[in-house]
Amino acid sequence: LLLTAVEQDVVTALAENATSSLLDAARKHSDNEELLSLLCMLLMMISGSEAAAENLRKVGVIPDLLSILRNFLHNEKICLSCCGVLWSLAVSEKNIDQELLRSAVPVTSAVLQEHLQNGSIAESACSALWALSLQGCITENVYEPTTGLLLDALRTNPGRPMLVKKACLVLASLLRLSELSALRFITDSKGSGINLIKDLYHLHLDDVEVVESICMLMNEMVLYDEVVLDMLSHKMEELLSEIKRSFPSR
Repeated sequence: LLLTAVEQDVVTALAENATSSLLDAARKHSDNEELLSLLCMLLMMISGSEAAAENLRKVGVIPDLLSILRNFLHNEKICLSCCGVLWSLAVSEKNIDQELLRSAVPVTSAVLQEHLQNGSIAESACSALWALSLQGCITENVYEPTTGLLLDALRTNPGRPMLVKKACLVLASLLRLSELSALRFITDSKGSGINLIKDLYHLHLDDVEVVESICMLMNEMVLYDEVVLDMLSHKMEELLSEIKRSFPSR
């Protein structure tokens, strides 16, 4: 009934005690996959409201979301919904428990790894990782594997502009912080990230936001001499000139 009310815009947010009741239900029925799927979908739909997001933070929803994800990593609906809630909570930048958000990174990465072939879930997981990276929650010990995982996500879902945009933004954050990430980007066993972003540009050359995210990534790539040499060998200056001609006002 609540889900129907939210879908019809009868309800746009839930009071703190109502949100708390939903979490109590999730905890008492932690093995009921069907019920948890509905609850997570409801939480995702209301989390877009700032008031609802604040209430979710107050009642401590993040540990519950992570527990549900760990237990039901195979469930596509649960993964999609939980990543959506994590994105809403992390992107709002208010009253955030950094330690809790850091603990969300490996779980979100596990979702992406598990559902690489599912474009919607991969996109939701990349969006959550982007929001977590904005909060500085991706730690040094996972810079390199996260870089490889994002490259896999891009290779597997090149035609999804939102995924490409968010994955490139997370990669830009990682390269800004870590030379190891930069080296993984150009030496990944499945192929150079440079060739990949060239292909992605040509696939999305009419999408300004995607092109901007690719440019932001290239701006971080030139921090490292070894990457610059690789860019030159791939004639990236030709691509940059093409972008300048195509978007003179940006």
